[in-house]
Amino acid sequence: MPTDPKWNFITSHGMVLVQVAREPHATVREIAERAGLTERQAHRVLADLEAEGYIARERVGRRNRYSVNAERPMKHPSVSGREVGRLLAALVPA
Repeated sequence: MPTDPKWNFITSHGMVLVQVAREPHATVREIAERAGLTERQAHRVLADLEAEGYIARERVGRRNRYSVNAERPMKHPSVSGREVGRLLAALVPA
């Protein structure tokens, strides 16, 4: 992946969602590294996704465990009738 892309096919919100789906026990630092974001950006994106109901956060000991609500509809009007889980199924290997 280029270190300074001018644009991306998938937004930071989409990349964080993919990382959470891949590894629900990952730390924010790990999610940020894998998504190519700073920890601060990852925290903001996780907060956005949680506020909109795309992810849930559960405290497990001293760490958080995230889970994806795959039934939530995507936000863009052109795909709003489709569930986010369909996108994740294409992007996250089983």
